[in-house]
Amino acid sequence: MDMNQYLNMFIDESNDHLQSLNENMLQLESNPTDLGIVQVIFRSAHTLKGMAATMGFEDLASLTHQMENVLDLVRNNKLAMHEFIFDTLFKGLDALESMVQHITEGGDGKADVSSIVSSLQSIVSGDFLKSGTNAATEEAPSTKKAGSNDSAGLVLDQFQYSVLEQSISEGHRVHYIQVTISSESQLKAARAFMVFNALENSGEIVKAYPSVQDIEQEKFEQSFSLYYITQKEVGELEKEITGISEIDTVSVVQLDQESLKQMSEVTAGLAETAAVQEAPVAVQPPVPSQPQSPATASVAKPAAGKAPAAKAAAPTHNRTIRVDIERLDVLMNLFSELLIDRVRLEQLASEASNPALTETVEHMSRVSSDLQNVVLKLRMVPVDTVFNRFPRMVRDLAKSLDKKLELIITGAETEMDRTVIDEIGDPLVHLLRNSVDHGIESVADRIAAGKPETGTVHLRAFHSGNNVFIEIEDDGNGINREKVLNSAISKGVLTAEQAASMTDEEAYQVLFAPGFSTAAVISDVSGRGVGLDVVKSKITALGGNVTVHSTLGQGTNFSVQLPLTLSIIAAMMIQIGSEKYAIPLSSIVETAIVKRKQIRSVHGNKMIAFRDSHIPLISLSQLFEVPDFNEDEEEETEVVVIRKGDRLAALSVQDFLGQSEIVLKNLGKYLPNIQGISGATILGDGQVALIIDPNVFIK
Repeated sequence: MDMNQYLNMFIDESNDHLQSLNENMLQLESNPTDLGIVQVIFRSAHTLKGMAATMGFEDLASLTHQMENVLDLVRNNKLAMHEFIFDTLFKGLDALESMVQHITEGGDGKADVSSIVSSLQSIVSGDFLKSGTNAATEEAPSTKKAGSNDSAGLVLDQFQYSVLEQSISEGHRVHYIQVTISSESQLKAARAFMVFNALENSGEIVKAYPSVQDIEQEKFEQSFSLYYITQKEVGELEKEITGISEIDTVSVVQLDQESLKQMSEVTAGLAETAAVQEAPVAVQPPVPSQPQSPATASVAKPAAGKAPAAKAAAPTHNRTIRVDIERLDVLMNLFSELLIDRVRLEQLASEASNPALTETVEHMSRVSSDLQNVVLKLRMVPVDTVFNRFPRMVRDLAKSLDKKLELIITGAETEMDRTVIDEIGDPLVHLLRNSVDHGIESVADRIAAGKPETGTVHLRAFHSGNNVFIEIEDDGNGINREKVLNSAISKGVLTAEQAASMTDEEAYQVLFAPGFSTAAVISDVSGRGVGLDVVKSKITALGGNVTVHSTLGQGTNFSVQLPLTLSIIAAMMIQIGSEKYAIPLSSIVETAIVKRKQIRSVHGNKMIAFRDSHIPLISLSQLFEVPDFNEDEEEETEVVVIRKGDRLAALSVQDFLGQSEIVLKNLGKYLPNIQGISGATILGDGQVALIIDPNVFIK
């Protein structure tokens, strides 16, 4: 069966399970004796293993199985959690994430995890404690029993016998196959699955021994046997199976009606003589999608029954569905066109002075406004999708730096547009790493300063107007202004004169200068001058800004302001000559009218008085070279005061056209990057208006 159609579902659900595993492992690390958390972790791992085996990703399934063995001992009180166990399981989760990522990129999910497997096996055996006690001794008898006397275990029931007999009569070949896996193999369950998958490609497996459960849990020694229906000959099958790595021996015997009967009688006699106490595994009824292979559901695809079983506990009234992101993008594009036409209709209705038409257009406007809210909400994603990967990252980072700290997350349910969510992950990673490395002191330093030895990093998200604020605050040592400025001077970022005249806030902004770092030693965490400059450029590109507040000895707060959405925004429409422009309202402080005599020239730059200070005045008509407007001829100039962080500037325009909701359109590949322009929009009369990026005008 072609499994490609299920690949996207497998990737999505695997990522969900991996995230759940990471979160619950962190909880378990805080409370190692809570077996309830272990049960949750075990179920997620078991489901992930089943899905991976079903999709044919043997390496992923086998590694998960080894981790499952450790968790099984823990949940049965045969093993106590230990720092080495936590570290090994976290390494296993990292490897699983890499495998899933490889599959997402079109790979086969294979990876060399032998060292992790060895560590997991040493945990099961107890060798990691250098103790003679074997934590898994209670499993040994059942393991040995499951792998012994294959013939006695391979007893056919009446249904299976009739299937084989009928296949022979119809001209198919029926084979009895015995496979022995190398004793040096560390992934014998994976090799068994590979044999099953290879055989499934050209036939049907009717019965296998040991049972599916025993093979999944590696409760067999080195060999297994099976009855197999195919058109291939003995030599072809032997060559195909021996081509799989770590297979020692293969025995393939073709059966006819007589030999099948004799074989069945012999195995039945051996089973009776051996007095097998375990009942043979019942053959499951054929699955609807594969009526031609009655035994395949129980043997050939052993994990196929596992994933649905894990889902059985979920509520049947699930009210959420997965929607491909591209479909939401298409929906947004279609609605954008509808919004443009709505504005055009409103304009035409006002010109026509037709009451019936006006009433209809007003009703359509109300409906489309409701539709707009629905579409925008569909694209809104909780920031939790970004935040949930940080606890694990902070845990590993603190461990590598030998620091103690606690990450407290609040407001993870705060929603933002998907386009913003996709971009903020990396900036937040840099800010968190900066807080852990530069902000939080070592345990000794914190104790010397009279602070708790465990530092605290707060990660908050909250709405404010049409913006979302994300704050990263630590209770560390704060920012040393003099250290920052001295480092900036030594690196040539600033001159001594510039540094002397800076306020604290301006000094903190030096942290975002390209190539700047205060780290004395280059390490894996910091010191290469790459980090906060990336944060600033990325946040600015998203139409947001980042500010810093710090108190020496008490801590630092990085506050990131971001727009709710980048698709449909409220803007002030302005006109300069025959050209129209849009300025996002989120960047506007206020509008005003300035007389010519109020404009001053300072060092060749135009300035205007604004609230007990002077701010630069920028002429958009000169900047964009508007041919049919000359503001020097105007006695009064309309200005728009814009803001970027704590800095202000004024843009001179000709006329204000009013406020409007506009749809952002990309300028495309054919137009060069124009400084000060972030995109374009289509107006109700069909004209194109460029959208101004105010951040460019404030340095």
